[in-house]
Amino acid sequence: MGIQLTDIVEGEEISLDALLDKKIAVDAYNWLYQFLSIIRQADGEPLKDFKGNITSHLSGLFYRTLKMIECGINPIYVFDGKPTEMKKETNEKRRDAREEAKEEWKKALERGDYEAAKKHAQRSTSLTQDMVENSKELLDAMGVPWLQAPNEGEALCSVMCANGEAYSAASQDYDALLFGTARLIRNLSVSGKRKRGNDYITINPEIMHLQKVLEKLGISRDQLIILGMLIGTDYNPGGVLGYGPKKSLELVKEEKTLDNVLQKVQWNSDADPQEIFDFFRHPKEVQYEVNFRPLDEAKVMKILVDEHDFSHERVKNALNKVKSVEKKQSSLSRWTK
Repeated sequence: MGIQLTDIVEGEEISLDALLDKKIAVDAYNWLYQFLSIIRQADGEPLKDFKGNITSHLSGLFYRTLKMIECGINPIYVFDGKPTEMKKETNEKRRDAREEAKEEWKKALERGDYEAAKKHAQRSTSLTQDMVENSKELLDAMGVPWLQAPNEGEALCSVMCANGEAYSAASQDYDALLFGTARLIRNLSVSGKRKRGNDYITINPEIMHLQKVLEKLGISRDQLIILGMLIGTDYNPGGVLGYGPKKSLELVKEEKTLDNVLQKVQWNSDADPQEIFDFFRHPKEVQYEVNFRPLDEAKVMKILVDEHDFSHERVKNALNKVKSVEKKQSSLSRWTK
């Protein structure tokens, strides 16, 4: 879920054209979970191939990546590594929530309530290692680079941005700001209406500049990390009782430092607050190499059509569209043979 900063942090709407030739470090797990959650049938069932394997993540990954390529955007997908011990409680709660959602999904189907069924089905989403591996295989076939982070994908995305090796991180979560990314893009390549409750809201890509966020809030990056810890992170889920975004901001501005803040609140998490702070403040750096390669159309067709039962016509048309755009945008020449 990440840190909930929606109430106090706003992004600026950005067009995809503004990202032409930009390298974007994508939080791969965040996007794959999104695809698995959203790309479902009316009864909540995800897309599957003829063998019964789930393919919603491949569908989302393929078409969204192609859209970015068409716009001249250079995505670099960053996958999570081994979760830290601090995240154990969060992962256990998520597993329990998924199991509960599966039961509610089943009950909703039995009573014929398909709207509720789809909602519970989305909450039951899980990402398996097989899904991760075939996502990487598809990216290889598309010539799109991917990296393996030592732990959190967002942390490596942020390091890449801080080092000038990517223009921005892309994720629906705000954690990358705490990790120090210069920029964060949400809703990348997503435009249109989305249902929220009984209403539909307009969704457009938005960008957040860390420096502007800090200036508007009147705090430093260190204080932003403390703010996130009060609200609750994946390493201290639930945060400090009674502290939402606005109250946390007030306390951080008054007390300034982690030590001072901790003297004013009841820290009930088993996780060490200094360890959480340091984890965000000094994300681990690793050696990596980013290589963009030509798209291998035959391999893409084999993976999606032959192995996973995608529509030959739809996949072919999507690939042909990239080829037609390539004639107009020389920046896409590396993507096609």
